[in-house]
Amino acid sequence: MAVRGRDQELTRPVPVSLPLPRLLVVTAVAPEAAAVLRGVQTAIPHSGPVPHPLPGGYAMERCGPVDVLAAGVGPAAAAAGTATALTQAGYDPTHYDLVVSAGIAGGFAPLAPLGCAVVAEAIVAADLGAQTPDGFATVTELGFGRVRHETAHAAPVAAALRAAGLLTAVGPVLTVSTVTGSAARAAELTGRHPGAVAEAMEGFGVAEAAAAHGVPVLELRTVSNAVGPRDRAAWRIGEAFAALERAFALLPYSRLRREG
Repeated sequence: MAVRGRDQELTRPVPVSLPLPRLLVVTAVAPEAAAVLRGVQTAIPHSGPVPHPLPGGYAMERCGPVDVLAAGVGPAAAAAGTATALTQAGYDPTHYDLVVSAGIAGGFAPLAPLGCAVVAEAIVAADLGAQTPDGFATVTELGFGRVRHETAHAAPVAAALRAAGLLTAVGPVLTVSTVTGSAARAAELTGRHPGAVAEAMEGFGVAEAAAAHGVPVLELRTVSNAVGPRDRAAWRIGEAFAALERAFALLPYSRLRREG
């Protein structure tokens, strides 16, 4: 299958050898899940996707070795949906090789321009903490928990996407509960998190659930808008969905086995 955008071929089938690692891909909303599934079907020709409903009314679809779940918006919904899917795997920590938080995101210019892919080398809860007289303090600094998860497979995934010609940025991806809407807020985030490439709303919740089940995690997104002043006229959601589909068509699936 070929997908075209702006009159250019975006994807082509990627040869793979079965059996492949098992992946759980968690998105916020159904259109993100649909883009992921189209990409997976391009890379791994397979009948389906096949609906695989979960308790709680979650809609998950299975496409060969990849399960795709639309869990809802925000870190709490993402954590709940991811945990439900992992629990349904029978408490078997080897059922999935990798959990991937996926979707579209805001990109921090100039590192992550519109339409590019972003691969998280770390997933960071950017607003989990407290305002103090000395500024923002994370829950880690307050002694209450963690705000950062290191990811698996970021380097080979980014290399595969770049080799296929998809512009790709690598760096921390920030999880926020309130999307940035001003230049001042964007500057504050980049000041506290140098090298951050994107912000989204689900990655840390997915990572927390994956860690609780002992499964490695990755975050892979494509950029629909610049982080900063909220200007819906400048958003490129269609291009971001096309790039998301292409990214999942190009993933080096055979290399995404559990490390260690």
